[in-house]
Order: sequence, then C-alpha cells, then structure tokens
Amino acid sequence: MFKWAQQQLANVAGTQEPVYGPSAIRSVAKEAEKTPYTELKREDLKWQALENTCVETASFYLMSDEGQIALAQVIYSNVAGIRTTCQFNCKVFSREASKEHLWCSTPLSNVDFSADKSAFYADDCAVELSEDGTTYTIKSMNDERAIVNLTIKRTAPGFQAGETGKTVYGTDLENPWGQMRHAFWPRCVAEGTITTKDQGAIDMKGKALFAYALQGMKPHHAAARWNFADFQGPTYSAILMQFTTPESYGKTVVAVGGISKDGETVTAGAGHAVEHTATKGDEQNDWPEPTSAKFSWTGKSKDGKDVTASIDGSLGERVDKVDVMAEVPGFVKNIVKAAAGTKPYIYQYAPKATLKLRIGDEEITEEGTLFSEATFISE
Repeated sequence: MFKWAQQQLANVAGTQEPVYGPSAIRSVAKEAEKTPYTELKREDLKWQALENTCVETASFYLMSDEGQIALAQVIYSNVAGIRTTCQFNCKVFSREASKEHLWCSTPLSNVDFSADKSAFYADDCAVELSEDGTTYTIKSMNDERAIVNLTIKRTAPGFQAGETGKTVYGTDLENPWGQMRHAFWPRCVAEGTITTKDQGAIDMKGKALFAYALQGMKPHHAAARWNFADFQGPTYSAILMQFTTPESYGKTVVAVGGISKDGETVTAGAGHAVEHTATKGDEQNDWPEPTSAKFSWTGKSKDGKDVTASIDGSLGERVDKVDVMAEVPGFVKNIVKAAAGTKPYIYQYAPKATLKLRIGDEEITEEGTLFSEATFISE
C-alpha cells in the first residue's frame, strides 16, 4: 500500500526542488524587450506531445450572448516519459446560485494527432484547426452529461509574447530543462451548443477566447501561483496570464497578455501586472482569497503610441472554488501537503467589469464581462 501511495505522490507532486534562484529562469519578458509580441501562424498552434514530463492544454473560454459562461478543454499530460494521460474537460457555470455547476472531466482513449499535429483526436473527441488557421471545431461525445459541438473563429490576430512565447528554466539556459509557453486567440466568435441533461442544447453563440499552454516540466515546479483575466466587451478584449514561480526559481513573476479589437492587436507582450487589492482568509486552506483585484496592461501600439489599460475593482461573488486535488485520496493529499507544501485551489469569478483604456491621447471606457481565476498551488 505504501508503494502505491509513493507512486501517487510522485504523480501528483514529485519531489521538492533545490533553490536555484532567479538566475535559473529566463522570462519571456526578456525576449519581449526586443520583440514585444509575434502574431501566430498556423504552425505555431501545433501540439508538441513532448516525451518528457509536461502538461499541454487547449482551452476555450466561452461567454454566450445569453449570459452563459462555459469552458471546453483538452489536457495532454506526460509523467516522466512513462505514462501519458489525456482528459476532455467541460464546465458549464450555473446561472442560478442554488444549482451546482456542471463539471465533466473524462479520460480519453486512443489519442492521436493529425500528420501536421494541428488536430487532436481520441475516441468520441476531436479538436481540429481549419486549413486557413482561423477556426477551431470542438466535438466531444465522451460524456453524455455534456455533448460538445462548437466552432470558434478568431476575429483578431492571435499572438504570443516575444518571438517564441517561452519562459525557460535551468542552470544552463541555452539548454533548459523546462519551459512555459502561452499563445492566445484573444477575441473570437463562438457558435454551436453544449447539450446537457438538465438544460438540453445550450446555445453558446457569443464571444470566446482560445488559450494554448505548454508546461514542459512538473507544473508545481514551474509555478506556485497563477492569475488569469479574460475580459470581453463589445469592441475590446483584454487577456492577462500571470504566474509566480516557487522559491526554487526566485519567486519570479511572469505576466503575458494584450488588448485586441476585431481585426487588430492594440498591444501585446509582457508588460502587465496583477494585484489583489483586497483579500479574505479561507479557513479551509489558509489561502488569501482575493475579493478585489487590479489588472494592468502596458505597451505600445503598432504606430508607436503608448497604451495603458486597467480593470480595477471588486471581483463580485465568487462563482466557484476548485480543490484541484479533490480526486486524490485524503491520506495521499496529506502526504503531499507535508512533503511538498502543495495544496492547489482555484478561485473563479465572473463579474461585470469596466475596461479603462488609453491609446496615446485617446481615452476609452468599455463595459463588459470579466472571467477571472486566482490559483494557489504552494507557498
């Protein structure tokens, strides 16, 4: 039994790393000093399916015209090059406080990719990128609780910070042992349905964000905390992904994102920040749950104008709190906490929000919907 527990511990947490310090990480912000961002080409969205430890995700965040918020996501993970697992996740947020959210996380079988690695396939699941590189189709029938049939078309250019989108880790940064990469379609239109037993076919026509992420190492070694913001308004979208490394990499903060409108990237890169301006204690896990936050963007437009933007204020009522290790047996969870200080929780919010944007001398204010996550993994 203890051998089984050791294996669970290795799969979930692994061993704690030595303190290498900030010299063992090179943030994507470094290459963004020269090239703030690059627009994505079709080949930039290929699945990597690395043979070493990694977590690779394709996530589609949806905000329907009717006010429904949902997530569809494929997760590809490899543990030490020994075991590969894949999941299809679908979350439909309840619009009534008295009803639970629908969360489906289903293991996938017979995973495969197209010849050019642009499409992902498994039994009863397919995520395909169109030949022109502008549209994803997501189809899943692997869980009868949520049948997914969606089309996501980008209406603004996709981007990644810097030239490669990568933050790299290692004592020899020219030959790194780990990496973190993010790429975004910040502004998209969605069509299609998610069919559930309770609600039937939910019309998801509306706005969407596609986010690709690659964590080419054990996830909790790469980042101890995360903040995420997805603002969708009538004219503008604002995206921000920030992570903070563990002490082993100097608690380095990396933030990538940008502001977009239809047909145009207003600004993008790595000059952004997140601040939790008010918090409250969570008795369940001791994390400082944010209740208000400020998301800030700073950059240049293509014509050289200074661009600043912010969303600042209350996060409203939390829509969900996710115990990431809920599926892990209790005694294993306690071992993980004691051995590695790992206790991952995700706090999710979806308030109405105001984007304040300045482009050169022009000031713009836009109301929209903010989907936000604050994730705590380890101290």
